[in-house]
Amino acid sequence: MKKLLPAVLIAAALTATSLVSVQAAERPTSVPSCKKSTAKPHVPAAIKQPMVPAKKIPQTLTLRTNCGTITATLLTKEAPQTTTNITTLANKKYYNKTICHRLTTEGMFVLQCGDPTVEASGAPTGWAGYADENLPKAGPKNYPAGTLAMANSGKGISGKGTNGSQFFLVYADTQLGPDYTIFGRITSGLDIIKKIAAVGAYEVRSDGQAYYVPDGFPLQMVAIESASAR
Repeated sequence: MKKLLPAVLIAAALTATSLVSVQAAERPTSVPSCKKSTAKPHVPAAIKQPMVPAKKIPQTLTLRTNCGTITATLLTKEAPQTTTNITTLANKKYYNKTICHRLTTEGMFVLQCGDPTVEASGAPTGWAGYADENLPKAGPKNYPAGTLAMANSGKGISGKGTNGSQFFLVYADTQLGPDYTIFGRITSGLDIIKKIAAVGAYEVRSDGQAYYVPDGFPLQMVAIESASAR
């Protein structure tokens, strides 16, 4: 899942009072049910990285966003290290007040979250990348609607995976390379993500104007106000 927007443009977009510069604004630029949020980009917290799977891993991840609550059942047997790490971050408040920084609406259909810096490159301070788990087979719809999967930046020099804290929520059937750990299934809140996707994504270009794009920052700002696992 590649980096999309330079940090300076993201910062400018987040501090803008409106998005009236989005190409003609011919469609809504917000979801009425979403509330304003005080979330801002910030430095990732330093949290001790679990090096082995927990003996008892929480089964459910709950993301309380400014647009509503999203709940997922975790695949603890199929992805024990991943679910251990993600639930540790959630319960240590790592995801609280973080902004989802990427929305795709063509080719693949995902909302990407989990980077406090909002630069698509942030990870927990001091963490090393960890191995992939529960990778799907190659082929159509190998990331079906409702999938919760890890975002990564490809394989590192050491051969280990580059998983950290970033993840994506699939809101419509998607085909990707079989390279992203599937660690959960969304059980409620998928309708929220679809509403956000219907509004679309944008990027700020060199002329300082924002334009609709199929792969960019969500027009409707989405913030994880708090996250927990149990």
